[in-house]
Amino acid sequence: MTQEVKFYQTGTFTVGNRLLDEGQRTVQASTGRDNSLTSGHRACQGCGEALGARYAVDAAMRATQGQLIAANATGCLEVFSTPYPETSWKLPWLHSLFGNAAAVGSGIAAALKVKAMKAGLSESPTRVIAQGGDGGTTDIGFGCLSGMFERNDDVLYICYDNEGYMNTGVQRSSATPPGARTATTVPLGPNPGEEFGRGKNVPLIAVAHEIPYVATATVADLHDLEAKVTKAMSMHGARYLQVFVPCPLGWGAASCDTIKLARLAHETGIFPVFEAERGEITAVSKIRRVQPVETYLRLQKRYAHLFGAHPRPDIVARLQGLADRNIKRFGLLEGTP
Repeated sequence: MTQEVKFYQTGTFTVGNRLLDEGQRTVQASTGRDNSLTSGHRACQGCGEALGARYAVDAAMRATQGQLIAANATGCLEVFSTPYPETSWKLPWLHSLFGNAAAVGSGIAAALKVKAMKAGLSESPTRVIAQGGDGGTTDIGFGCLSGMFERNDDVLYICYDNEGYMNTGVQRSSATPPGARTATTVPLGPNPGEEFGRGKNVPLIAVAHEIPYVATATVADLHDLEAKVTKAMSMHGARYLQVFVPCPLGWGAASCDTIKLARLAHETGIFPVFEAERGEITAVSKIRRVQPVETYLRLQKRYAHLFGAHPRPDIVARLQGLADRNIKRFGLLEGTP
C-alpha cells in the first residue's frame, strides 16, 4: 500500500507519479519501508546525509529481508541520530570510533561467518554495512578501509560525502574540492580556499583494489541509489559506495537547494556517477545536458570569494577544466561510448 497520489507536475522534466506504474513511483511513506533511520533525529533542515542514509539503509534492509547490522563511524550521521540516551535507528547499530568503522564492520562479518560455520551454514544470512562521512572514510579511516578492501571482507562500506568535517566545525577533508572555503582553507591570498592538487579520489582507489563492486551515487537520483545498494547486497566480498550528500550548513547553501546541488554536481561533471566491478568500470550515468560549473558554484557561499568584489575567473576556469576532464575520462556525455 502506498500513499495516495494527489498531483503531478507539468512544464518540467519531472514525470508525474500518476503516469508511472505503481512499482516505479517515488513515495516518502510506504508500508514496505523499514524506516531504519526514523523520525526524531536532529539533522539540519535539508541535510543530504540524512536523506541518503535513509534510502541507502532501507534498500539494504529490503535486500536482506531485514537481516542487517550496521557499524557507524563518529560524525554527523552518528551525532544527529543518537543523542544519548535516544536513537533514531531501528536496526542493530554499533557506534565505532571516527576512523575504524570499516574494521568494526569486518569484525562483525568475521563473527557472523564463524556463527554460520558452527550452525552448518555455508554463509551467514545476516549481512553487514559500515557507514561514515568523508572525514572518517577518506582521512582518519582510510587505512582500515584499505585493509577491508585488501582482505575482501564481506562488508558494504557506504561513504556519505559532504566534502568536509561538518560535525566538528566545517574543516577541510581530503574530499574537499579545490577553491572551497572551510574553517581551515580560508579564502585569502593568491590561492584562496582549498588548494588544487590535494586530496584523494577514494572511489577510484577502491576500483584499483579490484574489489567486487564500487559505485557512486547522489541524493538527486534516489532510484539509482537504491538500485546500487540492492545490487551491492546481492554480492559478497568488499563493496564500496560513495554517495554525494550536499550539506547546507557547511556549504552555505539554501536548505531547499540540496537536491538541485546534487543534480548539478552530476550534470556539470564535478561528481561522476558510475559503477565498477573487479577493477573495470561497467556503467556510467550519462549527462543529457551539460551545465556550466559556475551554475553549481554560485549556489554555495563556500565559493562566494570567487565571485565577489575581487572575482577569480581563473579559478572558476580551472574547476571547469576538472569537470570537463571527468566528462571525457568517464564518457559521461550522452551519445558518447
